[in-house]
Amino acid sequence: MRIFLSFFLCMSVVTAHAQFSTNVYRTDQSGQDPGNVIYYSSERPLAWSDFKGQADPPGPVAALTTSGFGYKAHMTTSNGKGQFNIGVYCFFSKDQSWVRTGRNTSYILTHEQHHFDVSYIAANIFMDKVRSANLTPSNFNTILPRLYRECCDFMNKMQNDYDGQTLNGQLEDVQKKWNSFFEVKLNLFTGLQPTPVSSTHVARR
Repeated sequence: MRIFLSFFLCMSVVTAHAQFSTNVYRTDQSGQDPGNVIYYSSERPLAWSDFKGQADPPGPVAALTTSGFGYKAHMTTSNGKGQFNIGVYCFFSKDQSWVRTGRNTSYILTHEQHHFDVSYIAANIFMDKVRSANLTPSNFNTILPRLYRECCDFMNKMQNDYDGQTLNGQLEDVQKKWNSFFEVKLNLFTGLQPTPVSSTHVARR
């Protein structure tokens, strides 16, 4: 597993007595190469043609998915009122994801899609946590990274649990249970619909 941490903070000078609100929103503006990323959309599932990376040397790994979420944030003030603006994005990296020749089955693609779904779930949890946080100019640069790390840890644990319990998709009965779990879980979130830390995961089927 490779893990990349990435977050962006842009601070502006604020008035000490300004009243602040928090605006958390979905964005597809991450600063990454637009030709290399797919932003999460429930209306646009992954296809094997999205996996552009070079496969590792011959081995048991059938496919590899690289996905993650990140945010960019800044503060604005006007007429004694301030606002924290936090844009959250969830992405799939084409050139870091691959499938081995002859292994591009619908079953394996479902397994890989769920790795992307895990990133999306973690992104939504992060958005909910930020909305609930009591952000102030003095704690803005402390709380946001802390919440981000917490959600990244959650994401990585779920990714590991998913691959561990399904044996990277090899246990079909367990895979079916996870499929049902994701169907229910994804219906709970709307923050990044229609939908860096970045995580790399593998399927061995």
